[in-house]
Amino acid sequence: MLRRLQRARLLPRSVRVLRSLRVLPRSVRARSALAAAFAAAVLFTSGALLMRHQLYDERLRATSSVAQQQVTTLLSATANSSISGPWGAPYEIVAGDGMLLASSPELEPYEKDGHAFLTGPGRGGSLPLYTRRRFTFPAVAEPAARSLSGQTLTTVEGTVPASYLPGETQGRGVAAGARVRVYVLIVPDDAERAVGELDRELVVAVPLATALVAGVAWLATRRALRPVEAIRARTASVTAADPRERVEVPDTADEVAELALTINATLQRLEEAATAQRRFVADAAHELRSPLATLLAGLEVATAYPDRADWPAVVSAAGRQARRLSGLTEELLLLARLDAGAPPAPAERVDVAALAGRLSEEYAERAGGSPKVDLLVAAPDAATTVFAAPGDLERILRNLLDNALRHAVGRVLLTVARDSAAPGSVLCTVRDDGAGVAEADSERIFERFTRLDESRTRTDGGTGLGLAIARDLAARHGGLLVLAVQPKGSGACFVLRLPAGDPMSIRPRPFKGRGRSARSQRL
Repeated sequence: MLRRLQRARLLPRSVRVLRSLRVLPRSVRARSALAAAFAAAVLFTSGALLMRHQLYDERLRATSSVAQQQVTTLLSATANSSISGPWGAPYEIVAGDGMLLASSPELEPYEKDGHAFLTGPGRGGSLPLYTRRRFTFPAVAEPAARSLSGQTLTTVEGTVPASYLPGETQGRGVAAGARVRVYVLIVPDDAERAVGELDRELVVAVPLATALVAGVAWLATRRALRPVEAIRARTASVTAADPRERVEVPDTADEVAELALTINATLQRLEEAATAQRRFVADAAHELRSPLATLLAGLEVATAYPDRADWPAVVSAAGRQARRLSGLTEELLLLARLDAGAPPAPAERVDVAALAGRLSEEYAERAGGSPKVDLLVAAPDAATTVFAAPGDLERILRNLLDNALRHAVGRVLLTVARDSAAPGSVLCTVRDDGAGVAEADSERIFERFTRLDESRTRTDGGTGLGLAIARDLAARHGGLLVLAVQPKGSGACFVLRLPAGDPMSIRPRPFKGRGRSARSQRL
């Protein structure tokens, strides 16, 4: 719930509002189509605006070119005769200080008493040609001025001496030396008509194109998600009790294929976990049944024949079986805690050499000299201190020593030294002179409830959990426990490497083996 709230806070307010109102669709196909439609609408609208802007500018440039040509035409036409009335674009011919010589009907509402609306050229000065100027026309009600009313327009103008236009100035009272200016207005009517026609087409084309893109996106997403739906349906049929189903991997070599491969790998791990769990339960039941059956049989026989029973022996046998049950139960609980990821015990500095010395004395006394238990500290002056939970480290060494005592013939050797192959690590080895372990079984012996065939026939055989617990505890402290490859018949040698520093900051380095197991090393 907290993660959902945190993710919600990162979303824009508009998106959160839409989600709260359930406006945004939940379907991936619909969301993809909506996103594609939105992107297409933005793209098409931007393109339409750019298109109409370019069309408007193009038509306006064409109108400006026509106006410039009209200035030339008017100057030529008035050279020999006067003109009046419409003449293409709106125009006005002004002399001197504003004397109106001629104009189109559109400008008549702005002209009063023979005075032109546009600025007169005056007397003397330069004679500009095709220059441009902007004028603002006041709003008027006359229909003739409808195209000019309230607009600011650009004019193209040409200025010449009055003597150049005798047809227009003769007899009009134009002073000698005056100048005459021809104005032609650039009216954007043609550009606006073209843009209007384009708008009528775009208002239909843009929504249709957007809808087409949305439809294509919806269909493409639907087709792309079809394998995902098949994967979902197949995965939904998988149960934890029977995870043998696998999803079909499409031959597209894309993300969907990667998803199918990942799901199949997950299902494979689930199947392996379920198989391991069933095997674990069966093995645990078998291991618990044996001491229980022995205990129950002894008690039933003693109860049936109380006068013949050797009660001290019965109680002693029951105690042994009860202790065996207690140890097995304790190991099962420890494995359950390790599998559940329970927090480790507090770590502290532990002198491995001192701990090994205490345990070697204890096990030597327990063995009674057969087999003989020896301790060898390869470098007494070197620091053999590690950062670990003392109880966990002691359990690792005890499990290794218990295993060695069960298989040794005459000697068990425990060594402690600094690891020259991995500086900053402490190396412990536990050797026995028993039959040894085949190279093919060098990893299998670390599996739970795994006991080699020859050990199962021994009356003092273990539960098959000690080595598995030892390896899990070693890995929990950043260490590594392996079985070193030994020559046939030279016994077994277990190698424990522990980091001398904080295991959270030290990454364990695997042994480089030459046997079948990647974790084994020949010593």
